[in-house]
Amino acid sequence: MYVQSSHVPELGPRGEGWVAIQLVLFAAIVGCGFVDVYWPHSLESFLAVLGLVIGVVGLVVLVFGAISLGQSFTPLPRPHARAELREHGAFRIVRHPIYGGIVLVALGWSVADAPLALVPTALLAFVFDLKARREEAWLVERYPEYAAYLERTPHRFVPGLY
Repeated sequence: MYVQSSHVPELGPRGEGWVAIQLVLFAAIVGCGFVDVYWPHSLESFLAVLGLVIGVVGLVVLVFGAISLGQSFTPLPRPHARAELREHGAFRIVRHPIYGGIVLVALGWSVADAPLALVPTALLAFVFDLKARREEAWLVERYPEYAAYLERTPHRFVPGLY
């Protein structure tokens, strides 16, 4: 599996623009909680519990991914100089568990309390997909063994699906 870097823009030397876009979407997701758009009353309790479960699962995935990454963690897609390639922990299952965990937390919040937040949450998932592609292109350049990791770990965010 070859990752083409020419199709996804860098948005800065280390991908700073990707983080800026994320922050705008995070603000939009949170902001949607302050808009008076709610689920129908008959679904509120069920969706609140479902959203809480999704959010907690996302938080666990996010924390497990961050712990697995250790000091190699950076919000920027280009790995920093002291970073090491991580293939253990959460990274044995999917290539971007932190992104997947964040999307699940946002989805949980949207389902539980802010249905309008589903729109920026979907945009966030799309941005994370593009950011992951950019990051993978830089990882292939930096670590020759990353190509083999791509083959062993075919899913970006969700085991068995994507």
